[in-house]
Amino acid sequence: MGIVEEAHNVKILGSDEQTVVLAHGFGTDQSVWKHLVPHLVDEYKVILFDNMGAGTTNPDYFDFERYSSLEGYAYDVIAILEEFGVSSCIYVGHSVSAMIGVIASIARPDLFTKLVTISASPRYLNDSEYYGGFEQEDLNQLFEAVKSNYRAWCSGFAPLVVGGDMDSVAIQEFSRTLFNMRPDIALSVLQIIFLSDLRHLLPHVSVPCHIIQSMKDLAVPVVVSEYLHQNIGAQSIVEVMSTEGHLPQLSSPDVVIPVLLRHIHHDISV
Repeated sequence: MGIVEEAHNVKILGSDEQTVVLAHGFGTDQSVWKHLVPHLVDEYKVILFDNMGAGTTNPDYFDFERYSSLEGYAYDVIAILEEFGVSSCIYVGHSVSAMIGVIASIARPDLFTKLVTISASPRYLNDSEYYGGFEQEDLNQLFEAVKSNYRAWCSGFAPLVVGGDMDSVAIQEFSRTLFNMRPDIALSVLQIIFLSDLRHLLPHVSVPCHIIQSMKDLAVPVVVSEYLHQNIGAQSIVEVMSTEGHLPQLSSPDVVIPVLLRHIHHDISV
């Protein structure tokens, strides 16, 4: 087992020639794709992995300097593809991993046939001509809450982000993976995500993008998906689903899985 494979808990399922890479967002790990994977393995080779810093990874591998920007994660994705000899893939990225895929596709467009993004945002902070959903004061309070009592913050954050019934399995699942993160790593990752501004990169994207979004998402307003659509340099398409929450693949799989499969199977019609 190579260091990349071990560090990211890489799993390869299925055996078809076409590869689908599933990349999870903040506070989760590869288990967030459990509803989707069974529908893919008969037709595709599926690569699952954990982002560095996820609770399932060894915290000793987390290099605060390397992961002081999202580029470090993008290089990890490229390293995984190279390690397993993947010449091209369909990349499905949730939340921050959607933007990590954007960065990786700009660096190595040859490795990606298309990007499928779920709950993606290039910037969370509002500015004069852009609505990302958050003011700086909101983020300051968020970071302070994480610092002061991580477990208490997790308990409040999980239901807000997932949405729906407070006792749902999806909230319990997200709470579990969120609790598993080391608090100082979680804070660092949150700060990088919420303070990033990747809008300038969007015109450089040359890989077709399928942008999927919940109608109601505490972290990403619907207008952000339209912003991505208008500013991405490549061909793109938006689908807003009648779902609630930032992790719809976990909380509303009956709605989301057919949508994801359609975008994975079919390219954008010209």
